[in-house]
Amino acid sequence: MRIIFMGSPEFAVLPLEHLILNQYHVVVVYTQPDRPAGRGCAPDSSPVKRVASSWRLPVVQPASLRKPGAVAELGGFHPDVIVVAAFGQILPHSVLGIPRYGCLNIHPSLLPRFRGASPVAAAILAGDEFTGVSIMLMDEGMDTGPILARAQIPISAADTTGSLTAKLSRVGAQLLLEALPWWLKGKLTTEPQNEAEASYCRPISKGVGEIDWQLPAINLWRRVRAYHPWPGCYTSWRGKRLKIVEAVPLSEREGIEVGQVVAPVGGGIEPAFGIGTGEGVLGVLRVQLEGKRVMSAADFLRGQRGFIGVTLPLS
Repeated sequence: MRIIFMGSPEFAVLPLEHLILNQYHVVVVYTQPDRPAGRGCAPDSSPVKRVASSWRLPVVQPASLRKPGAVAELGGFHPDVIVVAAFGQILPHSVLGIPRYGCLNIHPSLLPRFRGASPVAAAILAGDEFTGVSIMLMDEGMDTGPILARAQIPISAADTTGSLTAKLSRVGAQLLLEALPWWLKGKLTTEPQNEAEASYCRPISKGVGEIDWQLPAINLWRRVRAYHPWPGCYTSWRGKRLKIVEAVPLSEREGIEVGQVVAPVGGGIEPAFGIGTGEGVLGVLRVQLEGKRVMSAADFLRGQRGFIGVTLPLS
């Protein structure tokens, strides 16, 4: 059984490794082209490329799969099935029709909820109690194909997009191993998605991390978690960006203005300080001042006299 694996970020690493370790024949790995990174803008490989190279698997990095030459090259690998996990490109019809068992996508949501590019962050932003992984037979739509298998997990109050993505990667890798052999034997029935229940999420941009203190504290708490590790939630202090790395929503306190920094607020989790919002107070646990390391909010206060009582920019 000849498998082409397509994936790029850390989410796709475990599914690839599970295929390899379980003796599936991965003939080639497709991943995104190297991108400039860091201050020196040196080319940086995707996590999937690094893992594939460590296993000495062939790696192809097409800028686009819509070019005839790229399609012909892919067809030359004669795949029986293509497994996709956060590859970063939409597969055209010319590619979808190549493998006889189709193209299977590992998507980190309970489809049809949160089709699109940022389903993990979207689940946190929505305040969902559960999310999961769906394995889908791909068609030409945006995550619209029929479902082969699903697995559900709870979202904890401490989960960020980073931690939840790691959990879903493990779930997706295991679910793939359970579903793939049944699919290849023709013993797995697909389930069409219910279009009436479909929702979509957009890619996350850098600018969404700027904090609007007029929003309720619970919304800001979800944003802090959803935008960690990237792009982060931030405000400004003395001309520098101040990133709120970890926080917790607290109940309303009288006399606190929107954006106002207040002294230690307690409440069991012991935030070092709070910030007034449109509804309630956001208790702050960890921060990162521009040019500095991540530190506890208490350590930050010790080095920033005069911070308590200031009013931060509203947005």
